Amino acid sequence: MIPLLAYLLTGAVAGFFAGLLGVGGGVIVVPVLGMLFVGLGFPADEVLHLALGTSMAAILFTSISSLRAHHAHGAVLWPALRGLTPGVLAGMLLGAQLAARISSRALAIFFVVFMLFVAVQMLANFRPPPSRRLPGRLGLAATGLGIGAVSSLAAIGGGALTVPFLIWCNVRPHSAIGTSAAVGLPIAIGGSIGYVWNGWGHAGLPPGSLGFIYLPALGCILAASVLTAPLGARLAHRLPVRTLKRVFAGLLVLLAGKMLWSLFGAS
Repeated sequence: MIPLLAYLLTGAVAGFFAGLLGVGGGVIVVPVLGMLFVGLGFPADEVLHLALGTSMAAILFTSISSLRAHHAHGAVLWPALRGLTPGVLAGMLLGAQLAARISSRALAIFFVVFMLFVAVQMLANFRPPPSRRLPGRLGLAATGLGIGAVSSLAAIGGGALTVPFLIWCNVRPHSAIGTSAAVGLPIAIGGSIGYVWNGWGHAGLPPGSLGFIYLPALGCILAASVLTAPLGARLAHRLPVRTLKRVFAGLLVLLAGKMLWSLFGAS
């Protein structure tokens, strides 16, 4: 029962922040699942792959729920989404191929470094020149390629990159968050297919796995996250974004430390 309750709580928190900041929830789900899977005795070499794949599958559903709530507030820039999507899908395929060939510890180090990078950028308050605008189709596609590849490796919805990029282009924060939630959908579709494909028939995976997606954890996470994502999205349009980002940055630092302790503390 303890793992099931932990999955439910993880899904509730991840869904809330997915709606609140457009970050997809992977930065919460991956480290928590990594610690839980280690405690359950899953094969050490597959712990991070399973956490990443399960997180990506969960993002597929939380992004839909969050997207609907942000669209109701008119906060989704659909032209930007159309420009980013082709590159995002291509980047997802590239990232999934790399993730299946990288060791669990290497993925852990990558993810911790990435979380710390996101925390720093959230704490920084960079102000772009007023003249800066979104690039054209080629620039958006190239940006999407980078977002997709990193999102696949880190099993995130892309918000940690998409939101800062859009704000850097002088998109208002609430529209950046809403558009990021929409970008999370093609990322989650491409990433989920990639993690199922690369983990299919892989020896040593625990019962209940679909490729690198652990279905018992996924079911509990979805049950909670689809309820809390709209709550976070509604709150995002009422509270100061800068304050919320500071809180979330602190959470990222704590999770990074916990993941390092869980995976390397005993060695």
